Amino acid sequence: MPETAYALAFDTANEVISIGLGRLNAAACAVEPVAAVEVAAHRASNTQLLVRVDALLREAGVERGQLACVCVGRGPGSFTGVRIAMATAKGVAQALGAALVGVSSLDVVAWHAWASGVRGRLAVIADAMRKEVYPVRYALDDAGVHRLEADRVVKAQVAAQELVDEASSDAAADALQLTGDGLAKYAELFAPAGTLLPEELWAPTGRGLLLALQDAWRTGAADPLDAKRHNPAFLLPVYTRLSDAEENERIRLAKNDPKNLATGVQDAAPRRDQRATMHDTAVLNARPDEHGITYKPLDAAHAEDVAAMESQVMGSDAWNAALVADELPRADRTWWAAYASGEGPDAGCAAGSEGASSARGNVLVGYAGGMVIDGQVQILKIGTDPAWRRRGIARQLISRVASDARDLGATTCSLEVRASNAGAQAFYESLGMHSIGKRPHYYSDREDAVIMEGPLQGVIGSSAVGGAADARALRAVTEDAGIQESPVDVAGMTLRVDEAHDAQKAAQPAAQLERPLILAIESSCDETAAAIVDGKGNLLSDVVASQIDFHSRFGGVVPEIASRKHIEAICGVCDECLDVAAQRLGMERLTWADLDGVGVTYAPGLVGALVVGVAFAKGAAWAADKPLVGVNHLEGHMYANKIGAPDFAPPAVVSLVSGGNTMLVHMRGWGDYRVLGATIDDAVGEAFDKVAKALGLGYPGGPVVSAQGAKGNPKAIEFPRAMMHSGDMRFSLSGLKTAVVTYINNERAAGRELNVPDICASFEAAVVDVQVKKAEMALRETGAPTFCLGGGVAANPVLRAAYEKLCAKMRVRLVMPPLSACGDNAGMIALVALDRFRQGKFYGLETDAQAHADLEQEY
Repeated sequence: MPETAYALAFDTANEVISIGLGRLNAAACAVEPVAAVEVAAHRASNTQLLVRVDALLREAGVERGQLACVCVGRGPGSFTGVRIAMATAKGVAQALGAALVGVSSLDVVAWHAWASGVRGRLAVIADAMRKEVYPVRYALDDAGVHRLEADRVVKAQVAAQELVDEASSDAAADALQLTGDGLAKYAELFAPAGTLLPEELWAPTGRGLLLALQDAWRTGAADPLDAKRHNPAFLLPVYTRLSDAEENERIRLAKNDPKNLATGVQDAAPRRDQRATMHDTAVLNARPDEHGITYKPLDAAHAEDVAAMESQVMGSDAWNAALVADELPRADRTWWAAYASGEGPDAGCAAGSEGASSARGNVLVGYAGGMVIDGQVQILKIGTDPAWRRRGIARQLISRVASDARDLGATTCSLEVRASNAGAQAFYESLGMHSIGKRPHYYSDREDAVIMEGPLQGVIGSSAVGGAADARALRAVTEDAGIQESPVDVAGMTLRVDEAHDAQKAAQPAAQLERPLILAIESSCDETAAAIVDGKGNLLSDVVASQIDFHSRFGGVVPEIASRKHIEAICGVCDECLDVAAQRLGMERLTWADLDGVGVTYAPGLVGALVVGVAFAKGAAWAADKPLVGVNHLEGHMYANKIGAPDFAPPAVVSLVSGGNTMLVHMRGWGDYRVLGATIDDAVGEAFDKVAKALGLGYPGGPVVSAQGAKGNPKAIEFPRAMMHSGDMRFSLSGLKTAVVTYINNERAAGRELNVPDICASFEAAVVDVQVKKAEMALRETGAPTFCLGGGVAANPVLRAAYEKLCAKMRVRLVMPPLSACGDNAGMIALVALDRFRQGKFYGLETDAQAHADLEQEY
C-alpha cells in the first residue's frame, strides 16, 4: 500500500464522462477531493475515458501505483456506456491489484445535488431509452443522501404519473425536486410532479462519485483499502432488466401454447395458409448437463406438471396449475424448470401425469421461482422430484433464479423454510444465507417457518465471478488431445485451458522465460479468451470460457447476452491465464507487471462484445504501463495455423470459414493480404446453424450437422451449388440454406418423415463442393505452394478430408490448425500481437472497437 493512497473514480453511464480523484483518509473514512472533471462524451466514451483519466493524474501529480481503489459508476444507464466504464475499471483495478468499488450512477447524481446545496425530497430520473426511465427517490438532509427505493425501469409516462399522484396525495410534504438526464426528453411530462433542478445538476460528476464512495465507506458498504474484499471480478453492472432476447422468450413462454419439445412448434396444426418458419421448427435448444438434465425458463404449457409435482412435494401447501400459470407473465417474476429424459432413473410424479412433458418423452424434474421487489428476490417455490435428487438440481435452479434477479436489480435473497427441515436449512446456509427470524404457524399445518436471507452473490455462486483461486482449488484435469478441461465455471461458463497444443506437447513443464511476454484477449463473439505467448512463440497459456450454453436455447448468438457474459468472465479468465502461464514457467506468481505488452482483438465482430475486451485491455495496459497491441480477428485465424505447424509461413492461400466469414485470401506475406473472394450473403457457419435450427438439432449447428451427415448419403438430395461456376471466387450460401429449409418444410407438409442424416450429408456435400472448387481456382491463380484453413468451420471433418484430397492432387502443402484452435481463441490473437509488438505497431488510449475491418488494409 503506498504511503499516500488515492481513489480514481469515473462514470460513463450517460453522455458525460465524469472523473474524480480523491485522497483516501483511513482514520476518518474520508475521500478528500483532489481533482474532478466532466466532459461531454457524445458516444465517444471508449475513445476519451482513459485519455482524460491519464491527463487528470498527470496534472494532479499522482502516479498510477498510488491508486489503491478504483470506483466506477455501475449504472443504471446506457448499456454501452456502463459497459465501457465497467470493463475499463476492471482492467485498471486488476492490473494494479487495487480494490474495485461500484456505486450507483443515480446515487452519484443525488450526491452531486447534495453537494450543490439541495435538501429535501429528490427524484433522479435517468433515461433508459425505449420511452422508459430509471426513477429513484431520495431524501436529502445535512447528514447526506438517503435512498428510498431500489433501482427499476418503467415507462416514462407511468413514472411521471406515479410522482404526480404522490405529490397530490401529500400536499403538506416538501415539494419534490427533480433531476437526471431523463429530463432532457421528458421535462414536460415530469414538471407537474415538482421542481426541475438546473441542467448542470442532471448528470453524474467526479465530485458526486467521490462522495458516493465516501458514503459507502462510512456506512460499511465498502472499504476502498481492501482489495481482497473488492476483487474486480466480483463487480457487475446494474441492468434492471433481462436482455431483450430473454424478455421476449419469457413473453412467449408465458402464453399457454402447448409446444412439442422435439420440434418447438405447437401441437395444434397450423392454418393451411401458414408455412412453418425456421424459428417455428427450432428445437428448444438448451443443452443438457452431465446428468442429462436441461434447464430452461418455465413455460405455461408445463403448469400442470408443476402442479402435479407440487402436490407430491409440497403437500397441503401446493399451488395449482392456475396459480403457477398466473405467475409467468409478471415482469417481476422469474421461473426456471429442470427437465430430464423419460429414460432416467424414475419418471417421477410428472411423468405419470397427463401434462405436456409426458407426451414429449421428457419430464419435469424440478422448478423454482422468485419475486423481485425492492432490491430483493424472494424465492417463492423450489421443488425437486424425489427420484432425481442429489444431482444438484435445486442448486442450479436457485442459481438461475438468482442470476435473473440480479439483472432485474436485486442484491439480496430471502425465503421461508420449514423449521423442521434441517437439511434444507443447511443447504441454504451453504449458499451464504442465514436465519433472521421465524414466522409462527406459517404453513397450512401451522408449522413455523424459518426466514432466511443472504447476499445474492452467494446464492448465484462463485460461477458468477470465477477467478484463479477457485480454479486452482477445484480444477479436475482431464486430458483430451492436449486440452486440459476444467469444470470450474467463470460466469457460468466452463473454462477450457489449452496448455499444450499438438505441436507443443514435447515442451518441458517449466519453460525458460523468453521475452517479450504478451497477454492477449479475444472477445469478438461468444468466447471470452486470454492467452500468453513468449518471445519464441510458445503459448504458455490459452484459456477460453465458452458461452454456448447461454445462447443455445436461442439457436444462435445473442449479442446482448454475449456482452454481459464477457463482463462477468473477463477477470476470471485473465486470472486463470496468468496462473497457468506462471505454472508453465515454474514461477510462483505472474502479474500484469511481469508482462511486456497487452494484445486485444479490436475488429471485426459484435461491437458490444468487442467493446468489453478493448476497454478491459486498454485499462490493464494503461495501469501496468505496457504497450497496447490491436489485432484483426481474421488475421488471428490465419496465425492459428502456426499453432499446429510452427514452421508455417506465407505465401499461401487461406480459406477463412466461420459463423461470420467465408472468404479466400492470398497471404503474400505476414500482414500482406489480398481477398480473392468472399460471401455475398450468409457465411458457411451461419448456414450450418440455420439448417440445424430448421431440423431442430440444436446450436451450434456445425458439429451436430456434421455428426448427422456422417450417417447419411451425400448424394441423396441434389441441393444447389450456388456460384460454383461463376468464374470468380465469390460465395453465396443464402440460396442453399433456403433450398434446404424449403425441402424440410415440403417434406413435413407432405407428412413424410425426415431423413435427417441424408439431409445433413447432402447439404454438407453442397457446401464442400463449392469450397473446394473455389480453393482450386485460388491455388491455380496464385501459384501458392501452401493452402491453409481458419475459422470454426475449419474443424469440419468432411471439409478437411476434401482439402486433403485436393492438395494431394495439386501437390500443395496443406496446413490446418488443430481442432482446439479452429474456433475463437486468444492463442491466435497472441501470436499476431507478438509480431506486431516486435514491429512497434502499438495502439493508443483512444482505440475503439470496430464491427468491420478491411483485411487488406494495413492497421
